[in-house]
Amino acid sequence: MRGFLVAFVVVGHASRVNRAIVGIASLALLAGCTSAPAPSFGPGAEGIGDPYFPAYGNGGYDVGNYALKLRYDPAKDELTGTATITATATADLSRFNLDLAGLTVRSVSVNGAPATSSRDKAELVVTPRDGLPRDRDFTVEVAYGGVPEPIKNSELGDGGFLHTDDGAIALGQPESASTWFPVNDHPSDKATYDFEITVPEGVEALSNGVPGGASPAADGWTTWKWSERTPMASYLATLVIGQYRVTTGTHQGRPMVTAVSTRQPRNGAAEQAMALTGEIADFLATQFGPYPFESYGGVVVDDERIGYALETQSRPVYGNVWFKEGLNEDVVAHELAHQWFGDSVSIARWSDIWLNEGFASYAEWLWAEERGRGSVQDSFQADYDETDWSRPTLDPGRAGLFGRAVYKRGALAVHALRLAVGDQDFFAILKTWTGEKRNGTARTTDFITVAERVSGEPLRDLFTEWLTADTAPKIP
Repeated sequence: MRGFLVAFVVVGHASRVNRAIVGIASLALLAGCTSAPAPSFGPGAEGIGDPYFPAYGNGGYDVGNYALKLRYDPAKDELTGTATITATATADLSRFNLDLAGLTVRSVSVNGAPATSSRDKAELVVTPRDGLPRDRDFTVEVAYGGVPEPIKNSELGDGGFLHTDDGAIALGQPESASTWFPVNDHPSDKATYDFEITVPEGVEALSNGVPGGASPAADGWTTWKWSERTPMASYLATLVIGQYRVTTGTHQGRPMVTAVSTRQPRNGAAEQAMALTGEIADFLATQFGPYPFESYGGVVVDDERIGYALETQSRPVYGNVWFKEGLNEDVVAHELAHQWFGDSVSIARWSDIWLNEGFASYAEWLWAEERGRGSVQDSFQADYDETDWSRPTLDPGRAGLFGRAVYKRGALAVHALRLAVGDQDFFAILKTWTGEKRNGTARTTDFITVAERVSGEPLRDLFTEWLTADTAPKIP
């Protein structure tokens, strides 16, 4: 029992006061009440504990919301910002870290009081004036700025903030966010986001979530507001600034915002693909369960450095490379499937990335079948015959995070499950998974547990074979 405080007023002789005090103390002792021990404050961990990326993220707290007020000047490639971070301590903290690469910190406060800070490469170490007790909410405000730069990664490619001729693009996986705001940069700590992005008038500024409008100011700048109200992993946050044809509307009663670089042909393949967003999302909802976010959309950028698409939450970003050969529906199906697998249900460790990519690749087969371009079984058989089984899908190693074993062999494992349990149980498993794990994080073992519970069948050996065996598994 925690200690308590009794306030009283006694009028009369001092001995009566003494007797009252002794009596109250005796009652407290008899009741077993003692004061709570003073917290033993210590530093939060410098990494969240992911074996692939030990320095990613930080320990000791859980973020609830990031409120980012940003101003970007494309002419100078200069970003200034204030990040207000609301979090809960998960330990008694004397100090904690945030991930922030390159940018200069001007001031830091915690709970409204000035805090001291220091830099250790991409780590911002914050020491509040007072310790932060476990389970207590706290607020950090960081004012910062400078010329952002991408993070160089020889294994996985560069990611993060890229300056462009007409603005900037912040994008990348597994790292990106720390190049433009202070963050607990790991998917296991999801949070909601509010963005206010101020740019020169006539320049578009796009991000995640529900649009809050664009407000021009007298000084020739415009502030764009966006709000992602559903918890989001940090690498899924995006910022796209420049010249874009923006199309706004509603779909299923929710905002739909798509944008295509003005460098792309009007009514060309990119715009045609974005126009399919609602239709594809509706189809996937019949397969995976209700669409998990408050808005829809997509953005097509025109930059040769971005030769990929990324499932940035509620508004995927596509490199123009996907539409050079004409309309590409499959990439849209892939990135929209991630809204369920990867965005709503996120991985707790990067070694489980097949839970994102295997199901998104499987969605391509589902959509192709829906469009009359061959059955799922045909797609399965074709990839089965071409797969290199020496490379594992589960725990593929850092260099293998975006390899064929994760994507294609991952999709093969998904279909092997379907063949083993039958269509009714298979789609029940998918919808149970996306429903029960919505807005959370999970591991492969969690998925197997759900699959076994829903189907009533033992499936661990099947997943071991299809995810890790070094020879071709027998088709169920």
